[in-house]
Amino acid sequence: MEFLLSPIGAYLFIFFARVIDISLDVVRLLMLMRGRKVAASLIGFVEVTVFIIALGEVFRGGMDDPFKIIAYAAGFATGNYVGSLIEEWLAVGHLSMQVYPATENVNKLTDKFREQGFGVTSVCGCGRSGERTILFVLLDRKYLPIALKILDEVQPGIFYNVADSRAVRGGIFPAPKSRLIKTK
Repeated sequence: MEFLLSPIGAYLFIFFARVIDISLDVVRLLMLMRGRKVAASLIGFVEVTVFIIALGEVFRGGMDDPFKIIAYAAGFATGNYVGSLIEEWLAVGHLSMQVYPATENVNKLTDKFREQGFGVTSVCGCGRSGERTILFVLLDRKYLPIALKILDEVQPGIFYNVADSRAVRGGIFPAPKSRLIKTK
């Protein structure tokens, strides 16, 4: 604890504690949004513990040291960034992608998706310029880059929409990444 007695040590402690605290906050919210209540609760316990310790260090000796506040704020900002990187790396959950291909690309896209193990449902819709085929693809978040690569290969600039899916039951999903066919 003597490390914390030096001003520089206190600033570093506050900064890194906030980075950890806020990164955990981002992951906790991700778990809550995905319906993983137990994981979110456990993460929340650690998050709040770190938060209280960091805040206690800010208040130790009064609020006369502006560098403690700067370390606290910088840790908060950095924690958001680090938390978003962790969230991308974890890629937890499922996505629903709606694809609006040109008529001549519907079959090619459907075949490419199915070759990669994605389930695809096509639906006929009516847009401003007439009938269109809409492709619905449900996928694990970790496979989004592969799906987007397929779209770019077949129809660069294609219109699509991707949304989070909170709950999924059944369906066809790609095999583990190691078994996926590499796209060119």
